Amino acid sequence: MAKALVVVESPAKAKTINKYLGRDFKVIASMGHVRDLPKSKLGVDIEAGFRPEYVVLPDRQKVIKELKDAAKAADQVFVATDPDREGEAIGWHLAEELGGTKKKIRRLMFNEITKKAILEAMNHPGDIDMRMVDAQQARRVLDRLVGYKISPILWDKVRRGLSAGRVQSVALKLVCDREREIEAFVAEEFWHITARLAGAEPPEFDARLMRKGDAAVKVSREAEAKAILDDLSRASFVVSSVATKERRRHAVPPFITSKLQQASRFPVKKTMMVAQQLYEGIQLPDEDAPIGLITYMRTDSVRVAEQALDEVRAHVRSAFGEAYVPEQPNRYKVKSNAQDAHEAIRPTSMRHTPESVRAYLTPDQFSLYRLIWNRFVASQMTAAVFDDTTVDISAGEYVFRAKGSVPRFAGWLAVYQGTGEAEESERTERPAAKAAGADSDEETTSGVLPALSEGQALDVRAITPEQKFTQPPPRYNEGSLVKALEENGIGRPSTYASIIGVLQARDYVNKVEGRFRPTILGRRLVDRLLHPVFDDILDVEYTARMEDQLDNIEKGKADYQDTLSSFYKSFQKDLTRAAKEMPNFKEGQPTGITCDKCGQGEMVEKAGKFGIFLACSRYPDCDNTKELEPAEAPAEDLEETCENCGRPMVLKRGRFGMFLACTGYPECKTTRKIISTKQGMAAAKPDQILDEKCPNCGRNLVLKQGRFGEFTACTGYPECKYVKQKSTGVACPKDGGDIVERKSRRGKVFYGCANYPKCDFTLWNKPVPEPCPKCGWAFLTEKITKRHGRQLICANEACDYVRSADLEPAATEA
Repeated sequence: MAKALVVVESPAKAKTINKYLGRDFKVIASMGHVRDLPKSKLGVDIEAGFRPEYVVLPDRQKVIKELKDAAKAADQVFVATDPDREGEAIGWHLAEELGGTKKKIRRLMFNEITKKAILEAMNHPGDIDMRMVDAQQARRVLDRLVGYKISPILWDKVRRGLSAGRVQSVALKLVCDREREIEAFVAEEFWHITARLAGAEPPEFDARLMRKGDAAVKVSREAEAKAILDDLSRASFVVSSVATKERRRHAVPPFITSKLQQASRFPVKKTMMVAQQLYEGIQLPDEDAPIGLITYMRTDSVRVAEQALDEVRAHVRSAFGEAYVPEQPNRYKVKSNAQDAHEAIRPTSMRHTPESVRAYLTPDQFSLYRLIWNRFVASQMTAAVFDDTTVDISAGEYVFRAKGSVPRFAGWLAVYQGTGEAEESERTERPAAKAAGADSDEETTSGVLPALSEGQALDVRAITPEQKFTQPPPRYNEGSLVKALEENGIGRPSTYASIIGVLQARDYVNKVEGRFRPTILGRRLVDRLLHPVFDDILDVEYTARMEDQLDNIEKGKADYQDTLSSFYKSFQKDLTRAAKEMPNFKEGQPTGITCDKCGQGEMVEKAGKFGIFLACSRYPDCDNTKELEPAEAPAEDLEETCENCGRPMVLKRGRFGMFLACTGYPECKTTRKIISTKQGMAAAKPDQILDEKCPNCGRNLVLKQGRFGEFTACTGYPECKYVKQKSTGVACPKDGGDIVERKSRRGKVFYGCANYPKCDFTLWNKPVPEPCPKCGWAFLTEKITKRHGRQLICANEACDYVRSADLEPAATEA
């Protein structure tokens, strides 16, 4: 019988820790939160000092019973949940539920899941930190008050299913503000004039026009550029000054959560999921149990333990040499509002290099682990040193400038060796992009410059004018939105993924080429529904101050009840005002636009299942409606007529996005999908009736455009549901049926027997009708990887035959 019970959050974590602690301990996973506020009501007793009314989650009843039984049989009970506010709150909920055992429940804290860290935590157990619990509860109650008090008003004024979260609303405002900047932006023309020059020795280099006399040159029109070119045609180019100075590029700190989310090539949600896997444990062959490869991945502190600093410095000395090790460890400043409970994200051991563990990781795990490893190692290396040379060149009244940069010592950049990750790491430390304006006075950087001296005459190879236009600020992608939230003090590392997820799930933003564009619904929510009544909720500084208050609760500098009371006093007044003043989109909001169908009614904005649209105020006498949501391409670029009745088709929005619908609806119900092409958005091809007959019912087949591309099906649908599948020409090894190309529900291609469901044979790799020259198996499979390119592999798992697809079998065997 186990002497002690340890409760963690996830099964993977439980499995790892159980192996470290041995048979005297029983480790059980709570599967995350076991209690929460009820879904059916507010669940907060405002009169009783904002006391939360928790209930056990229905799907955690069985886990709670198992935990209670185990706690009764154990001599000691420990909670070992994650080392942050959310983990502390889960630990407290567990302690509350297990309190009937009358045993003192202790708290285990560790920043990494390694044997040493777990045993160290067992030797120094602590207690639940109620200040951290109060901080988490305050956030939960604030979010519940905002969500459950504003949402019913939105349901009454717009439609059910809408929500206005405390933090998500500010994030949405950032996206909407950026869209307004883009719409208001007016491009300005400007010109760069670049001279291609040559000295006495190669290489040739470029220099850009900078000044005329002592004044900076701003060329805004072609006529000005031509006048300058005319002046320069008579000028001699002479070196007027050469200045060389040393420049140092210092390494950036190890990752915190937000910086990892920005630097990762994955979406924020996936980044955190993969990081969780690396934290909870990976089984390596030289370890008795799975071992956590990285420290806890939810942190906003750049602090690193002294022992880890000693290890990484020893690694740098061994891998790169003494010159790459700074005299003292690099120490980075922790932000004033950072929760410094645990370290930066780093590898748990320098023994586990990315390449040494690559075979035991998925490609995604390896990619993220290498990113974390490289950043941590680089953070404790010496600066990279460059020799920067600036050359000013006189051409009559004009002055051109060229800059060259020559690396003298690689320093921390040696870790990256041209992977591009160094630039990504540095980018996360720069301020978020602001509104774009006129192009800055960029200086031409030529790389390596030839040996030049003052007074030296230069040969002119070419003088090139280049027309440019200022660019609007870019829309936010996931990384830049996280950066903006972080810089404005909105939310915390653990909340960024959920904030972005909610904005998309509620249809407040769409992703266009990987960047967020607010929908009309999202914009109306910010501009007309929440503004001006709930301006506090939308105010960036107000939300940031509230985050500071939550931090102060954790630090013991603010009181839970006082903080919530102060917020609710003002919020309650806003709720009363909103019920009266918030515009009603169910009734319709006037636009001043006359209906183009009946000529009598006014078009009003109304809320529907798929967002905000225009409708005639004379409905049902006039059923005219128009799509408000901007398409990926202007409607005039998609002028199409119905192939069935000849009437014009119009853009509509449905469950799966934009589509074309016949204006003759409901008499004609023809629709066409909008698809993305290299040239932009286009209407899908009309259905094409084929001469080929359906093998099941004898009717003609039709070529259609589906959600995942073209497919051929029976015209008798839905009576006949035959779909023609693409044959690979390979017979199924199970029943001899044809192996065909199929697609999963998410559109991913795989290969399976055409006799499904009678035969369940499937392959992820494409079968190739070529027998294996080594074992004689009936076919090979095609596998394409970045590392090896296209390979042909034997489909027989017992055979190790593999060759490059470019080689003939005989050449491989030879």
